Amino acid sequence: MSEVREIVRIARTDIDGTKPIAKAIRSLSGVGDMYGNAIAKVLEFDTETKIGSLSDEEIDQIEETIKSPEEAGVPAWVRNRRKDRETGEDRHLIGSDLELRKEFDIRRYKEIGSYVGWRHEIGLPVRGQKTKSSFRSGSKIGVSRARLQEEASPDGGDE
Repeated sequence: MSEVREIVRIARTDIDGTKPIAKAIRSLSGVGDMYGNAIAKVLEFDTETKIGSLSDEEIDQIEETIKSPEEAGVPAWVRNRRKDRETGEDRHLIGSDLELRKEFDIRRYKEIGSYVGWRHEIGLPVRGQKTKSSFRSGSKIGVSRARLQEEASPDGGDE
């Protein structure tokens, strides 16, 4: 019986070594179900193999494939940054690179004055969610009840 490591480190992230490969690499930021399954399939690992039972070379192979999927033949349609605005390439970003790129995209939306950028500036949802009963913390939406009560007071809110 081979030894299973409890913790495996991939892309500066600790991963539970007792999980199957495709499920374990989904704990990385930027790796979802389809991408995790695609990585396991391209590298021809058994889907039920625990990631903690792999050798260091196999772990390095998984990490290299996650970072550069085009060399391993992972299809472009499972990547999270297809036809990048700056380079035009199909890329896959994970971890802090993904977070940084997301921040730059939001900053660009704000600079060009798009509707999405405006919604980000005022802290409201940008994907069509309802705001009648959700996202109502603070003074983002609605009428200030204190201001209405002040205006309805006998002195009319005038000073």
